[in-house]
Amino acid sequence: MTINLFFLTISVSRREKSIEEIEHQQRVTKLIEEMKDRQMSMYRTF
Repeated sequence: MTINLFFLTISVSRREKSIEEIEHQQRVTKLIEEMKDRQMSMYRTF
């Protein structure tokens, strides 16, 4: 009889975002919102 045991430890930590990353994310979010607004304005015309 063979018993195989595996022990695995996973450590998760938050990564601090830099100012550049935060600004980039804000720009991306703004662009996504603008695209959604444009799409909705196109749907309203039909």
